[in-house]
Amino acid sequence: MSLVKKFATVGGATLGSRVLGFARETLMAAALGTGPMADAFYAAFRFPNLFRRLFAEGAFNAAFVPLFAKEIEAGGLDGAKRFSEEVFGVLFSVLLMLTIAMELLMPLIVAWVIAPGFVDDAEKFDVTVKLAVVMFPYLMCMSLTAMLSGMLNSLHHYFAAAVAPVFLNVVLIGALGYGLWEGASPLQVAWYLSWGVLAAGLLQMAVLYAGVRHAGMKIGFRRPRMTPNVKRLLWLAFPAAITGGITQINQLIGQMIASTKDGAISALQYADRVYQLPLGVVGIAVGVVLLPELARALKGGHEREAGNLQNRSMEFVLFLTLPAAGALWVISDEIVRVLYERGAFSPETTSVVAGTLAIYGLGLPGFVMIKALNPGFFAREDTKTPMRITMLSVVINCVLAVSLFPLFYERGIATAETVSGWITALLLFVTLVRRGHWPLEKALAWRVGRLLIATVVMAVSLEYASGYLAHRLAPTSTLFEQLSALGMLIGFAMVVYFSVAFLIGGADLGMLRRNLKRGRGKLPPAEAE
Repeated sequence: MSLVKKFATVGGATLGSRVLGFARETLMAAALGTGPMADAFYAAFRFPNLFRRLFAEGAFNAAFVPLFAKEIEAGGLDGAKRFSEEVFGVLFSVLLMLTIAMELLMPLIVAWVIAPGFVDDAEKFDVTVKLAVVMFPYLMCMSLTAMLSGMLNSLHHYFAAAVAPVFLNVVLIGALGYGLWEGASPLQVAWYLSWGVLAAGLLQMAVLYAGVRHAGMKIGFRRPRMTPNVKRLLWLAFPAAITGGITQINQLIGQMIASTKDGAISALQYADRVYQLPLGVVGIAVGVVLLPELARALKGGHEREAGNLQNRSMEFVLFLTLPAAGALWVISDEIVRVLYERGAFSPETTSVVAGTLAIYGLGLPGFVMIKALNPGFFAREDTKTPMRITMLSVVINCVLAVSLFPLFYERGIATAETVSGWITALLLFVTLVRRGHWPLEKALAWRVGRLLIATVVMAVSLEYASGYLAHRLAPTSTLFEQLSALGMLIGFAMVVYFSVAFLIGGADLGMLRRNLKRGRGKLPPAEAE
């Protein structure tokens, strides 16, 4: 299967999940707006989500996948099965102890980490603690799910792992729909959502376990033992966990600061949901596919193939995310108004969320580049270098967030995350190039410059086009008219961008042909300009 087809498999499943996520957030905006219960739920849910990114997605995509791939190459499926069972026993035991400890300490954690600004509001604080207690076991489910996903990805079974998050959105949409149908209070809706998160975690774990068995890998529970393989995994996983959770770490810092202003946490969440669509579809797809592909190429000594994989991935992500960034900057108001402005979501809230979204949009290419650059380190079992860069990024984010929030509120938080994201991407890229792990291509540099030109032309055209459709995008128009007008704007932007990109050489049929027709192990070098 070609590289782009693998990206499309994961990206398509992720797109389905993100579209359902939009539906979920639209219902959430109508039911809770940016009120206190929305703040309480999002703050409580952020905590298990943070640990999921740190210990699940980050650690296992970075540490488990290369070691699992090595076991497959060295000992076949039997060796990989033994390694998986060793890891499963240790992981389950550690997660169980961590969950029990966190449940007991939740009041202190909410007061000191999750939302210090809630302490002065006794009701809001109490609700956040209770919701977090219900949802924290989601971490255990999703960490085990991440391990199962890593196994499936290494076995080249991408779809099941990518489609699993759909179940979270389906369950939460059901909870919100039920709450709206019976006219439940905001507090009741928050409780429905919290129990829905836990149920979705159990469901996702069951689906992925069935997928692993279908792929021919039946793993059982072994008594936890610190074998050499497990020690190696933990040695790689700790820095990888920090690196893989950089976005969540920065968002948690932003949440802690934003908790001092009513409605700020939920406003950041609504903006985050929109820009996560292109980030998830492109960035996660590239990260998930590229790591096992790079790991296998490097284990086989195919350095040239590894370099070409990295260049083709960068070409792919910038080709798609640069126009997305331009569109988010230009029509953020229109996007937020059409998606959210109804029920408890007011025009004033639209202005706040749209301004935040526009700034996140500027950071989108940087965030996605991080997903494409980290595998260059992880596949070589180097998780410490990205961790050091990540820690510097966190410091920069903290300084900027604290400095900018009193001046610009939610926009200040978004600016801090965007700047730190771009600094992380640039430092990762420069480090790979200096080590000789990323062969620079003149052709790629020329294409990126031309894609930037195409993006600017598209953004200017989109600004004028949005003015012509302003009456159809106004709140007084029907939802159908608003959606139709927004769809027309997006379609127009795509036509302009792709036309200009192909016309000036930012993209060409040769580029697409290389990615679409490549078989594994047969990646040709880039065509010269």
